[in-house]
Amino acid sequence: MAGHSKWANIQHRKGRQDAARSKLFSKLSKEITVAAKMGDPDPDKNPRLRLAVKEAKSSSVPKDVIDRAIKKSQAGDGDDYEEIRYEGYGPNGVAIIVEAMTDNRNRTASTVRSTFSKNGGNLGETGSVGFMFDRKGEVVYPASVGDADTVMMAAIEAGAEDVESSEDGHVIYCADTDLNDVATALEEQLGESESTKLIWKPTTTTEMDLENMQKLMKLIDALEDDDDVQRVTANFEASDEVMEQL
Repeated sequence: MAGHSKWANIQHRKGRQDAARSKLFSKLSKEITVAAKMGDPDPDKNPRLRLAVKEAKSSSVPKDVIDRAIKKSQAGDGDDYEEIRYEGYGPNGVAIIVEAMTDNRNRTASTVRSTFSKNGGNLGETGSVGFMFDRKGEVVYPASVGDADTVMMAAIEAGAEDVESSEDGHVIYCADTDLNDVATALEEQLGESESTKLIWKPTTTTEMDLENMQKLMKLIDALEDDDDVQRVTANFEASDEVMEQL
């Protein structure tokens, strides 16, 4: 499991860096608007919206921005967005999943394809790399909530599948369909989480050296800079030495 733990910690670190981006607010707001449009505008009655609001709060999105995003859904915004998943390969054959939300499928496909090719990757067919990932729910807690045993017991009682604890914190995984129930049960025992979301968890990882890691980060950053792209996941693994040099 070491590879997955490393991957989770990198994702978590990268998440903190991304929080500095103003783009993140607009992407989280878009998810809230679409979630509210697809279900009930009340987060208590709409699990997807509840998770979107929780993720926005954990990234310090102001309450008025969240409320405005929900109101937008009632005004008809979010009608035209469709969710699309792109799959491809990056440097050293690393597998990449790109999740997008767009009102213009052709524009997004063209941009994603060109971003891959300009940065040493190539876009594949849907399903070309998806088999290397499992769709999972992920709940992240800081190390301060308790030791590994305490969190493990809470996770088992909540119906989670796996826990990875390190000095960076605790990452709890569950079936994608159980995320809402597991997160709610964990909150009762451990308090508010740092992050609660659906993820693509790699089942295999590709070891990256510094040169390939630099190329990969350039590709991921370019993809994330696209307003239509909500999230990028790659199945890389890298040593602490490599990560510290980035």
